[in-house]
Amino acid sequence: MSYAEAIKFLRKKMLITQTELAMKIGVAFISINRWENGHCEPTMKAKRKLASLFKEYGIEVQE
Repeated sequence: MSYAEAIKFLRKKMLITQTELAMKIGVAFISINRWENGHCEPTMKAKRKLASLFKEYGIEVQE
């Protein structure tokens, strides 16, 4: 699954909003929105933070 799909799926599994996920990993809401819509990919720092959440929720991402 792509980062866009994985982030959206993660939020749905966690039952949180884009704003809540943004606060959880320390980025702006607009970053989450752009990632989910495939406009750009997360930075390496954000990918590391997301990776731990993906692992916790059993989500695999293909880069």
